[in-house]
Amino acid sequence: MNNIRRRNFRSRQQKGGYRRRNSSISSNSSSSFNANGNVNFGRNGSMNNIHNVEKTMQKFQQLAKDAQSNGDPILAQNYLQHADHYLRRYNELNNRKENLSVKSKNSEDTHSGDISSNKELSKV
Repeated sequence: MNNIRRRNFRSRQQKGGYRRRNSSISSNSSSSFNANGNVNFGRNGSMNNIHNVEKTMQKFQQLAKDAQSNGDPILAQNYLQHADHYLRRYNELNNRKENLSVKSKNSEDTHSGDISSNKELSKV
């Protein structure tokens, strides 16, 4: 008699408290594709954090050392290729950070130069 009234299945709410959209990949929306046409998988930006990239790079370097010591040169090479990828990403993030700091320093210098020239003009 308990089977007479069954409860309808309800899916669990997604982590993060949002509902997923049921959109197809073939849609023309710009949010589903990156500039190079790759599908955006909705990462949380962890690979934009320089500390996470460095930690991941070191993890793959250690895995490569372990694989080499266990006598598996193919797996070691695979791990070294992964570490190399994260090294390139790490260098890219460092360059971006340096460029931003140089630009902000230049804009501060320009701004302070404008203020001093305005003071000189006001004295005249």
